[in-house]
Amino acid sequence: MNIGLIAHDSKKKLMQNFCIAYRGILAKHELYATGTTGQLIEDVTHLEIHKFLAGHLGGDRQLGAQIECNQIDVVFFLRDPVAPNTHEPDTGRLFMLCDMHNIPLATNLATAELLIKALDRGDLDWRDAYR
Repeated sequence: MNIGLIAHDSKKKLMQNFCIAYRGILAKHELYATGTTGQLIEDVTHLEIHKFLAGHLGGDRQLGAQIECNQIDVVFFLRDPVAPNTHEPDTGRLFMLCDMHNIPLATNLATAELLIKALDRGDLDWRDAYR
């Protein structure tokens, strides 16, 4: 499976911790992330991550293009709903693309944990047929 990883600035540490906790599951898949988030995850997990540009430089749009081309199977987007900065990724567009293309999307830690465990159980294998 191809997994998209993205996090607002205030959630980057949480994303690192999530990826540390679920490193064993993530290591079995192809990982894609916006530049800064991807680098931070790589630094602590040593997982190989395809890094797009930083979100504010267009990495969120690059990830969106992969979603539009049906190349991403699940997205973990830890976002700050209260105080996102203006330079941070456009959540609305990514949410719309995930909805349009039936891509499972987690926007908080609780949903991320449910999705990562479902991924490990094979509950998302339908994406292989969908692709």
